[in-house]
Amino acid sequence: MSQLIVGSTNPVKVNAIAVVLCDMLESEFEVIAASVPSGVPDQPMNEETTREGAINRVKACLKEFEDESPTAWYAAIEGGVDVLDDGPATFAYVALYHQGRWSVTRSTSLPLPAQVYQALEAGEELGDVMDRLFATENVKQKGGAIGLFTHHYVTRQDVYELAVSLAMAPFHFPDLYTG
Repeated sequence: MSQLIVGSTNPVKVNAIAVVLCDMLESEFEVIAASVPSGVPDQPMNEETTREGAINRVKACLKEFEDESPTAWYAAIEGGVDVLDDGPATFAYVALYHQGRWSVTRSTSLPLPAQVYQALEAGEELGDVMDRLFATENVKQKGGAIGLFTHHYVTRQDVYELAVSLAMAPFHFPDLYTG
């Protein structure tokens, strides 16, 4: 059985990656959820830092596991926020690595109210702000801000699964993604 090494122990991130890879690759995996550093703040405040966090998590997994698992899939998701053209928003970056090939992509974004963004600028994490605002507990390991703001029509895992699915394109068509 192949291994899937995920740079997080957050069940939403681990499940999103595992669901997509198992389905798309029509395979079962031994999933290893690894608590590894992102090398960025707990609440990334721009796209560049968020992207860097996802890549750093995969690199940390490679450093820890590659010698014993050279054929494993390595993956990470880093959630972050930034002020986009239409205002503050949250999104995630996905980084995938398998046998020398990388794919990094960003999810869709969710607009954030100004008061939420201001709390993030003051040093809070999005999950904590949402828990306080909606009287929830540990929403970041459940439906997330996405679930709360969409009345659970879309969840954090839904968005992550779509982003992971899109990140798989270079692995499905490697000849088209060379160079």
